[in-house]
Amino acid sequence: MEETSDLDASDNAYFSDDHDSTSENDDDDEENLDFAPVIPEKDIKKEYEVDFTVHTESDIFKFQKSEIDQVSSFLGGIPQHIVASLLRHFKWNKDLLMERYMEDPDGVARAAGVVIDDSLSAVASPKYVSINGFCCDICCNDEAGLATLALSCEHRFCRDCYEHYLTMKIDQEGESRRIQCMASGCKLVVDEPTIKLVVKPEVFAKYQKLLLRAFVDDLEYYKWCPAPNCVYAVEYHIGSSSLTEVIPTVHCNCGHSFCFGCSLPDHQPCICPLVREWLKKCADDSETSNWISANTKECPKCHATIEKNGGCNHMNCRKCKYEFCWVCQGPWSEHGSQWYNCNRYDERASVEARDAQGKSRAALEKYLHYYNRFANHEQSAKLDKDLHEKTEKKMEEMQNSSELSWIEVQFLREAVDVLIKSRMTLKWTYAFAYYLERGNATDLFEDNQRDLEMAVEQLSGLLEEPIAKEKIFELKQKVLDKKVYVAQRREVLLIDTSRGLREGRWNYTAKFK
Repeated sequence: MEETSDLDASDNAYFSDDHDSTSENDDDDEENLDFAPVIPEKDIKKEYEVDFTVHTESDIFKFQKSEIDQVSSFLGGIPQHIVASLLRHFKWNKDLLMERYMEDPDGVARAAGVVIDDSLSAVASPKYVSINGFCCDICCNDEAGLATLALSCEHRFCRDCYEHYLTMKIDQEGESRRIQCMASGCKLVVDEPTIKLVVKPEVFAKYQKLLLRAFVDDLEYYKWCPAPNCVYAVEYHIGSSSLTEVIPTVHCNCGHSFCFGCSLPDHQPCICPLVREWLKKCADDSETSNWISANTKECPKCHATIEKNGGCNHMNCRKCKYEFCWVCQGPWSEHGSQWYNCNRYDERASVEARDAQGKSRAALEKYLHYYNRFANHEQSAKLDKDLHEKTEKKMEEMQNSSELSWIEVQFLREAVDVLIKSRMTLKWTYAFAYYLERGNATDLFEDNQRDLEMAVEQLSGLLEEPIAKEKIFELKQKVLDKKVYVAQRREVLLIDTSRGLREGRWNYTAKFK
């Protein structure tokens, strides 16, 4: 990138020859000074961030070609499309391919579905051939001059059948790695030159794109960005064992942030194994738990779970025969005409579970506590996205009613972005906290969680405020201050969590591999 100077013409005057008072020794000292390059603050990696590289399709294609060229030269000039098939069979592990090929070249070629002979006859371009008296086994067409095609296995079919077969495989099934010969039981792979000859150009273009995507899918340290229609791939070197110590959040050039470990949207500060456990639990338990919570209650005496199946609030437990009120769960004998307390809220302390059913209920209450807050922030984040449209209107309104320029009102959009990002972080703090064992570290985590949550709600309230002409600059300052504070509180939480992961500070109630 071209460097630009921050000095204008007037600044250069300070370095003119008019300053004769500077001695030669001073000049020598200045020449020997080693100034460290100034790194922009936005480029400084934070503790919870990771190093990654975003690649274009062109970058990936060049890398793929270099891998093929390297193996082709090592294997004595085998045609590149054959080498590509060999590499796909070994998931692009070129070292393993070359090792196995040296041990058993015929076995490797057979397993990969290619044919390699000493004369390298595979170099010859595929072509259609007309054979007198030929009858296609697929369509039974035996007309004179029928164009036919056969691979090295000599299984011959007519051009139309081959085109239909390959087009269906590519266009409908999305196959590219291992499209095999049409003959039943034949494992020979249809090579790239043959596919280019047979199918239409648009189908072949899709085939090449599928091959490129399959190439990245086979690489351990590369992943395509999961955003819809995104064409970028991300490179990040991490082992699966490290996913308990780091959350590898990467940011694609398209603007989408996702976890390299599991490809889900950014879920900091919750590690991938806990995210997997949480989402599974939500899928299994959330609807059941919500129904139980909404439609059942425990008997105050024996703690049996009871479903109300009528309009009367007079309940009679079938297990212990205890009679109680469905509304307040007090003894029904006290619900006479002279005493009625159902309209008053009684904030009772939670009772320690006395049996397995009580423990199950307590576990359910714990789950619902965290799930409801998780779901609430998820819903709030979705609603906050609607703020972008409202913000655009507010920005225009602020421009029209003040002297602020379009650039000067961008703080509103930036504040919304910080708000949504912080909402998503808060959402995953509840999944993380659900699995944490109680302790001093957990208390500190919940303090940071509370501070961020309070700041987020305050910023959300400011962004929802109507704009009063006489208070525009006051509102701007409040939003700017709160936006910075929210970003800081989010960083504090993420930094502390990432340190805890590296130090092994967190203990979990869940057991995962």
